Amino acid sequence: MTTGRREFITLTGMATAGTILTTLGSCSADSKKEAGHARALQPIPGEATPISLEERKARVAKAQRLLAENKMGALILEAGTGLNYFTGVTWWPSERTMVAVIPAKGAVKYVCPAFEEARLREQIIIGKDVYVWQEDESPYRLISEVLKGDGIISGNIAIEENTRFFIANGIQKEAPLLNCVSGDPVTIPCRIIKSPAEIKLMQRASDITLAAIKQGVSQLKEGMSQRDLSSIIMSAQNELGGRADFALCLFGTASAFPHGTKQPQQLKKGDIVLMDCGCLVEGYNSDITRTVVFGNEPTKRQQEIWALEKEAQAAGFAAAQVGAPCEAVDTAARKVITDAGFGPGYKLPGLPHRTGHGIGMDGHEWGNMVKGNTRLLEPGMCFSIEPNISIVGEFGVRLEDCVYMTEEGPKWFSQPSKSIYEPFG
Repeated sequence: MTTGRREFITLTGMATAGTILTTLGSCSADSKKEAGHARALQPIPGEATPISLEERKARVAKAQRLLAENKMGALILEAGTGLNYFTGVTWWPSERTMVAVIPAKGAVKYVCPAFEEARLREQIIIGKDVYVWQEDESPYRLISEVLKGDGIISGNIAIEENTRFFIANGIQKEAPLLNCVSGDPVTIPCRIIKSPAEIKLMQRASDITLAAIKQGVSQLKEGMSQRDLSSIIMSAQNELGGRADFALCLFGTASAFPHGTKQPQQLKKGDIVLMDCGCLVEGYNSDITRTVVFGNEPTKRQQEIWALEKEAQAAGFAAAQVGAPCEAVDTAARKVITDAGFGPGYKLPGLPHRTGHGIGMDGHEWGNMVKGNTRLLEPGMCFSIEPNISIVGEFGVRLEDCVYMTEEGPKWFSQPSKSIYEPFG
């Protein structure tokens, strides 16, 4: 190929990942015919290994130790991520109360609607006792009786943070000697530190999402909508073995809005293309954002802002050291942006949100990289580093990759972009 000016972004190295290089200035008829059509996706090497029964048992044991240390009689978990994390049970949160009870001492127990017992028992791998309530009975009275059976009549019981109010309130009314308190002192220390098995699943999810974004970029076409691009990326994540969760795609001026806009968009040459995407593998999340320019040589302004964003992300990574407070990551990344004349603080144009969030079984978990969070970074913590530069009326640039902390410092789940011309590292 010969090159005069770059007419399309250069995506070096994408062919080996199962995508097509976008064309440069002058190209053959065959190359032009091929542009915009992706090759078959290449499988992600390896397999996804589910969390083992032994690991879940260890989680319950740690929760029981923390319950005792915090003088709490039991932890109540309703349908949601916490229930899945500790017990492996996946349950839809209907109006009919179903909870797991983890006592400070003793076996895990379950309370559920009577007609759902068989379905629940199909999933149970930890504990064996199921207590059922009929449609005209109170599940909260039954929960209080289960607690009494474990000798828990008074004192504090921990309520997992996503438990809906009507459940906690119902328990409190049926057991007035009990005091329903936040379960955060138990659940956060358990879930914020990821095991090697969890990190491996998150790595696979990240590999899938990055390959899917590459697939999306290989199929950029003038006139396509953001929904078209989102659909391509979502389908690729599913095809590669993930469970597609989201693919936020923004073009042009809409890229200045970190979480998008309801206004329809059609891709045109010279547009910034921002793609924020994620999937799940065995219940564990990825979250990656790439920003490229479509169709034309990036303008000087686009190049400068993109380079500033990369510098800010690198500064956040350098600050993410064991023993440093979470807020140090935000401080370091934000300083790069404010020193360049943006902001200050959350003021636009600039970085309007925190620099990162925890990630695991939920896409956003505890451990935010934000001013005021003095929690110290520890090995096993996982979080995003995603300073965002929003210039309303022009465009926005976000580069987002997640890291996991080791004894030696942070490690990337996905390699950061090298340059505006090499967005996939």
